[in-house]
Amino acid sequence: MDFIKPTIEYGDLWPLLVVFGVAAAGVLVEGFVPRAHRYVVQTCLAVAGVVVALVGTILVARDLDVLGDGAARGAIDVEGTIAVDGPALFIWGMLLVFGLGGALLFAERRLEGGVSAFAGQAAALPGTEAERQASTRGLEQTEVYPLMMFALGGMMLFAAANDLLTLFVALEVLSLPLYLLSGLARRRRLLSQEAALKYFMLGAFSSGFFLYGAALVYGFSGSMGFSEINEAVRDDVGNQTMLLIGMGMLAVGLLFKVGAVPFHAWTPDVYQGAPTAVTAFMAAGTKIAAFGAMLRLFYVAFGSDRWSWQPMLWIIAILTMFVGALVAIVQTDMKRMLAYSSVAHTGFLLTGVLGVQQASELADGEVTSLQAVLFYLVTYGFAVVGAFAVVTLVRDAGGEAGQFVRWRGIGRRSPLVAGVFAFFLLSMAGIPLTAGFVGKWAVFTVALAAGAWPVVIAAVLCSIIAVFFYVRVILLMFFEDDDVTAPGEVAAVTKPSVLTSATILVGVAATLVLGVVPGPVLDLAANAGQFVR
Repeated sequence: MDFIKPTIEYGDLWPLLVVFGVAAAGVLVEGFVPRAHRYVVQTCLAVAGVVVALVGTILVARDLDVLGDGAARGAIDVEGTIAVDGPALFIWGMLLVFGLGGALLFAERRLEGGVSAFAGQAAALPGTEAERQASTRGLEQTEVYPLMMFALGGMMLFAAANDLLTLFVALEVLSLPLYLLSGLARRRRLLSQEAALKYFMLGAFSSGFFLYGAALVYGFSGSMGFSEINEAVRDDVGNQTMLLIGMGMLAVGLLFKVGAVPFHAWTPDVYQGAPTAVTAFMAAGTKIAAFGAMLRLFYVAFGSDRWSWQPMLWIIAILTMFVGALVAIVQTDMKRMLAYSSVAHTGFLLTGVLGVQQASELADGEVTSLQAVLFYLVTYGFAVVGAFAVVTLVRDAGGEAGQFVRWRGIGRRSPLVAGVFAFFLLSMAGIPLTAGFVGKWAVFTVALAAGAWPVVIAAVLCSIIAVFFYVRVILLMFFEDDDVTAPGEVAAVTKPSVLTSATILVGVAATLVLGVVPGPVLDLAANAGQFVR
């Protein structure tokens, strides 16, 4: 057999390559730059790399050939393994924006007394002399920056993968750095390491399901490519049972990454135990990348068998919304409450996945499911990154104060910070004049247009339930007395550096603007078109 040289379209892929190149350069920095200078070098390298990749994404998007309103535009590159189309580039842009916010939060040092929130020496056991010495010397784990860049590159590849093998590789590239980052908290080391171990074990288990599902789908279709799988599904060329089992196993891997019920058990533990900067980056980036991959898989590869996977998503969406909303009510820790809130938002996003795919099937002015889900991901990303950035500011002698009781009276002692946090919570609740309201309206509308009214009714009920635990926090901050708690139980708000302040300010501005003037971003999502096949 003659060897055929593969063709790589570097002109389309260079933003992705920049991210991986910066990640590799960060590894070299760890080996050759003196420890005293690594923080500055790694921070500048990561921020510059994300900005360059974001500019590159915009340039690549401008060069796409426009084929008409709502039509697919883009290219299938690297021998059919990567799709660089409108939706992929839109997701790349979102990931890079939130990756920039994550890099700024990673670089915050003022809140921990001049050092970062990451462990001084990751290999040191908690409570040992080695850990105490690392803390005394002010050591920092600057390896977190290349780890973050590798995770960001994996997320970008995950959303653009056009065959099952590339999808699996991207899944592992984005997951492995996050497993490590989750265990690197400077404070509460045992809790952080427990979170990392749980995330790794459950993640490895779900990856096994995904890989076995890919093997079954390959056995059904004879190909790993999404287009070829879709042709095999349309022609019904193989064993339908093999297809359904394979489809279900692939769904397990993707639903695990988005934190859908019953694959959500890792979410509260990891969100609570991981460094909050990692939680913010992971909460936005992983959900965006995984939903991008899920939409491409179900719409492109399995689009011809819609009636097989839709009932499954109906059930999972309803369960996810109710479990997330109901369990969030009984939480007493802020990060765990936001984690179960994230589970509920996964259910709302799955509601949008059930909508109408093609613009030609809708009346003028209505949005497609892809457009609605993309817009919801934008609104949720800004709100959740901003909310976790605010959580890093509320501290006591032991570090971040996550317990609700320690947030009593924050609204009177620091009204600006409490007001900003309340604004993010109101957006997550879907209150009008916030971005979250428009996002929920969009996904509910497309689901109704597709006839999924039982799911929409469940979503409305869960939205009402969610208002309770969001408003409870607001009441806690503004209307409960701080003098009813025991001495030492009330936390204070620490003044952040310009890095965290800028992240919060951008989140507030975006949440407000998208709630009042959502049209430009909705139009941008519409102009992205459909997935290229």
